[in-house]
Amino acid sequence: MPLLPTIEVCVLTAPGPLNSTAGSLFVVATPIGNLDDISARALKVLREVKLIAAEDTRHSQRLMQHFGISTPLAACHEHNEREEGSRFIVRLLAGDDVALISDAGTPLISDPGYHLVRQARAAGINVVPVPGACALIAALSAAGLPSDRFIFEGFLPAKAVGRRARLQAVKEEPRTLIFYEAPHRILECLQDMELVFGGDRLALLARELTKTFETLKGLPLEELRAFVEGDSNQQRGECVVLVAGWTAPEAEDAVGSEAMRILDLLLKEMPLKRAAALAAEITGLRKNVLYQVALDKQKAE
Repeated sequence: MPLLPTIEVCVLTAPGPLNSTAGSLFVVATPIGNLDDISARALKVLREVKLIAAEDTRHSQRLMQHFGISTPLAACHEHNEREEGSRFIVRLLAGDDVALISDAGTPLISDPGYHLVRQARAAGINVVPVPGACALIAALSAAGLPSDRFIFEGFLPAKAVGRRARLQAVKEEPRTLIFYEAPHRILECLQDMELVFGGDRLALLARELTKTFETLKGLPLEELRAFVEGDSNQQRGECVVLVAGWTAPEAEDAVGSEAMRILDLLLKEMPLKRAAALAAEITGLRKNVLYQVALDKQKAE
């Protein structure tokens, strides 16, 4: 059998035309805890593909054994995905169907898979989602927080300085905020959230979703931090933290921190009246309100 040509797909930045002779890459969601959550379609795909690209083959082998699936597994994790992705692309271009799975939940959602999917699309390979369990969506569905608009921030930086800076950047985000956090950092995370967002901001900890010790606890951040601080069991397992979005002060003409920052910068370069007028154009706030805020600030100084 002739060797397949070596194909460099990483350099392509846009999807190529669909290759009708290639196999399909199935992006398959697997359970995040309760094995009964796997779909019949996911099981069918995992049985029928020629190869499964798995984040951790040892972890996924237990899942395959539970469902009696004998499809070969190959590693596709964050440390080898860029370099080893081509091996899966070669198989796909040869006509083999391949499934991509992570250790739990939906691949690519704070898990490996992005580079392989990007390479496959660039090579014109059909990429097929097989939806299922996803911790952030499961948590959001039961949180009782607004779900019509939300943002997912993934894992926060491990170090306090970076974590607080990221939280500060979304402090005035009006949409529901969703974060993943490691159990050994969950208390530090909640402490920093309380510091940046304020203790009154409503939040929810969703821990060990679908597992035996599943916890969904919704409280103001100050109380939620105290709850976790007082129970070491809450500092174990996989954690999702949801935080209510920022609500503007009730006063119609309230000046937010970003508008204040703009006003301060302008005041360094021009007279008060001109600074207030320009700040009003930039922010959309009323000029007389900004003028009064600037005047009060100058008097205080």
